Amino acid sequence: MVKRNRKSILVVLTALMLIIGTLAGCANNKEVESTSSTSKDNGSDEVTKVKVFKSHLGKGTLPGPEDPHVQKVQEATGVQYELMSTAAGSDPVEALNLMFASEDYPDIFRPIGGFEQTLISQGAALPLDDLLPKYAPHVWDRIPKEAWDVVRSATPDGKIYYVPKVNLVTERAALIRQDWVEAVGMEMPKTVEEYKELLRAFRDKDPNGNGKQDEIPTTGREFGEWMDHLFAIYGVAMWEGVPEWDLYEGKIQYAGVSKNMKAAISFIRDLYEEKLLDNETFLNKGEVWTAKINNNLVGSWYHLPSKLSERHNAMLAGAPDAYVAGMPLPKAEGFDGYITQKSMGEPEWMIPAASEEKAAAALKLLDFFYDPANDEFTTFGIEGAQHKLENGKKILLPQNDETPIALGMKNLITEEDMDIRIEQTMDDNQQQMVKDIFEVSTADARRIAGDGLPSTVYEGYPDIQSHKLFQEYLTKIVIGEWPIEKFDEFVDKWYKAGGEQVTEKVQEWYEKVNK
Repeated sequence: MVKRNRKSILVVLTALMLIIGTLAGCANNKEVESTSSTSKDNGSDEVTKVKVFKSHLGKGTLPGPEDPHVQKVQEATGVQYELMSTAAGSDPVEALNLMFASEDYPDIFRPIGGFEQTLISQGAALPLDDLLPKYAPHVWDRIPKEAWDVVRSATPDGKIYYVPKVNLVTERAALIRQDWVEAVGMEMPKTVEEYKELLRAFRDKDPNGNGKQDEIPTTGREFGEWMDHLFAIYGVAMWEGVPEWDLYEGKIQYAGVSKNMKAAISFIRDLYEEKLLDNETFLNKGEVWTAKINNNLVGSWYHLPSKLSERHNAMLAGAPDAYVAGMPLPKAEGFDGYITQKSMGEPEWMIPAASEEKAAAALKLLDFFYDPANDEFTTFGIEGAQHKLENGKKILLPQNDETPIALGMKNLITEEDMDIRIEQTMDDNQQQMVKDIFEVSTADARRIAGDGLPSTVYEGYPDIQSHKLFQEYLTKIVIGEWPIEKFDEFVDKWYKAGGEQVTEKVQEWYEKVNK
């Protein structure tokens, strides 16, 4: 994370620069509507340039004005997009702070780490209530009213300051190697004890068939990330290793301090002790974790089925019969397990007040990606750059130093969208496999009560927002350095560190949004 003193200075600079920019824009009498007069839609050859910041762009060359993807979008909208990037490995929150402090800020951007609330509180975010229906009608109409209501609940004046991410499908799933289950002569587990027995068989019976005892029954990543399936069994609301907020004992509470969490950690500790959970879990970087799965070493894990294609292809190279299935959550006595689903309200796109004169163009650009008529282009981009043709079928190319990055701005996913994505981007032998996984995970999924919770509830309590206290106790209890009884100490510390005040804010928000 950014050091506290440096971050505070940058946030202040951000606010000052944005306010100055906004005032300057007003002084020059540049209204939002003026932007539309420069677009090709109104018969002008003039092009509006819009800077876009997405944070995580992955590998690939950033496109310039001559890039065919940029030109295709420009022809349709009269807007030329320019992607802004961060240095490899840099912190995106710090990058945003630096951009705004130096006045080299984007015209539309993805806010990260609560950055949207900083701008809103300083009056430096542009309200979009009137602009969205006019300049981005597809965005306005395709995002459900419920999502817009969640966005309004996150702002003090009830206005819309950002476009939310909306995901109407269950993104994540408990995954298991079905071919391993069959190799050890067992069936899909129905209870926690049956799951343990299956993991023991994965450990001892050489299901990958290489003659070595190198199998990892189940695994996770550093800080306890991406092992949410183990918490889900006990009804713990988790999102990539971070406790969320859901209903416990009749009230919305932080899942990290619930009795469900204590039971889950006790269970995970037992798995670790028996070497059923990867003993390198808290050391696993993302690429190491991925390599273990790809190299046929892992039997059970948690991830996104939509990202399975490349991993499954890697598995097939060493195990021609590799088959991944969705694992229905095993039953733990006294607990109702579920897969955490977050559907709406998470900030996705925002326009600074200082970029008001570019707002119409920025929203027209965004609307292009939400227009169903452009779905095929926004999915596949340009042939030879973002996709190739194989037997008449478009296949997406992985981003690398030779293939240019293409802007993608739509973050609205419905079941129909997901089915199309699966059919268009996956091999024939994978399509039904992934659809079956989604069917299983959807049956176990539940939208949590804290979906759309604004980061403002953590104001004044950065240690609570960071979850570092939870991660410390989770790690040390699971690896056996501390006894499970230390969990009660964590709960006490959490409340005293501001958890009580944050809980009150969350409960007030929940009552407001559910009136």
